[in-house]
Amino acid sequence: MKSKTCLMMLFVILLFAGGAVGQSIRSVAPNGTGLSVERLDRIGAVMKEHVDKGHIAGAIGLIARRGKVGYFETYGFQDKEAGTAMRKDTIFRMYSMTKPITGVAVMILYEEGKFYLSDPVSKYLPELGNMKVAVVETDPRTGKKTRYSVPAAREITILDLLRHTSGIDYGGPEDLDGKRIYEKLGTNNLDQTIGDMVKKIGQAPLVHQPGTQWEYGLSMDVLARLVEVVSGQPYDKFLEQRIFKPLGMNDTGYSVPPEKQNRFAKLYAPGEGWTIKPNTTAAQTSYLKPAVNFGGGSQTVSTASDYLRFCQMLLNGGELDGVRILSRKTVELMTSDHLGEMPRGGVLGRGYGFGFTMAVSHGPGKTGTAGSEGEYYWGGAAGTRFWIDPKEQMIGIFMIQILPHTNLTYGTQFRQLAYQAIVD
Repeated sequence: MKSKTCLMMLFVILLFAGGAVGQSIRSVAPNGTGLSVERLDRIGAVMKEHVDKGHIAGAIGLIARRGKVGYFETYGFQDKEAGTAMRKDTIFRMYSMTKPITGVAVMILYEEGKFYLSDPVSKYLPELGNMKVAVVETDPRTGKKTRYSVPAAREITILDLLRHTSGIDYGGPEDLDGKRIYEKLGTNNLDQTIGDMVKKIGQAPLVHQPGTQWEYGLSMDVLARLVEVVSGQPYDKFLEQRIFKPLGMNDTGYSVPPEKQNRFAKLYAPGEGWTIKPNTTAAQTSYLKPAVNFGGGSQTVSTASDYLRFCQMLLNGGELDGVRILSRKTVELMTSDHLGEMPRGGVLGRGYGFGFTMAVSHGPGKTGTAGSEGEYYWGGAAGTRFWIDPKEQMIGIFMIQILPHTNLTYGTQFRQLAYQAIVD
């Protein structure tokens, strides 16, 4: 009798264990991505709440793992006021997600032996030679500021530009009256060629000595001009021929042609109480006409699917669908930390170093977030974001259009929800 009872208990245990195993199998997406269907559903619930509360008009979330798309969903509206639903092929302003594309463009020419990373950029762009560096001294008693400039200790190198240690920021230093020099020069005016922009950068002092501090800025735009000079092609043509067309990025470029404008996402701005309102600045209608400034830092438009192809190429070690853009060793070079203990400020998060145009994680213990050491990422000013995790063979892309996106964390929340969906 005792043995029969034991057998019955063992049967019950195995029955429940088998049920648990079966449930676990059913909860994992069947395409080998190792993502839980139930846990992925949490993303849609969170984003629906944001849409319902008016926090966002709409967004797109995409997760790929092991070369397969495990999650691709839209939320809300492409244009809330018009009632136009978000589409999977909606076109977005990418802003600084242009920068990694520029990094790849530069490294294509590097692989062809066109230059060394240690080369002074003035070798190719003489207008950036003999630079000066701004100095601001504050009298501790009176608080009065004295401004002057000194010669740069060394030249800006191509490496400096790739890792944002050139001393070139977005505003430029202050003049003797405390006003931003770039504003006076019209450096950031997008109605000028990238060549004219770089000449104006060369007329202003740097904000730091080259190679001494990470400072986010116009370095990528200088690199776009470098590509033009070295390749002999306009920058947009180089990207089209060497990156966009080979990778099948058919909706990526510097403007939205008339036949695609019905897919162009409306741009929003933060309103009151975490709500949004239409962005009424010129950024709303920019990209609707042919571009003049083919910058390397912020001027492209793209779709989630197009940018996935770019990311998958990097994750694959420089190749996609039989088309090789870079070598595996070059991608490793790009995605290694090149800052070490160098001081850094601005938008670079805790626990991250910086490679060539992308932040690089030092691991969860340093960043305080789920992820992997060696993961790399970047984002755009209107809230678009991507990350690539080689250890998990994972890509995440989040697309939204709220400018400015300061202190808004929807992309970070999507990333957190993406990692919790891994169950294998």
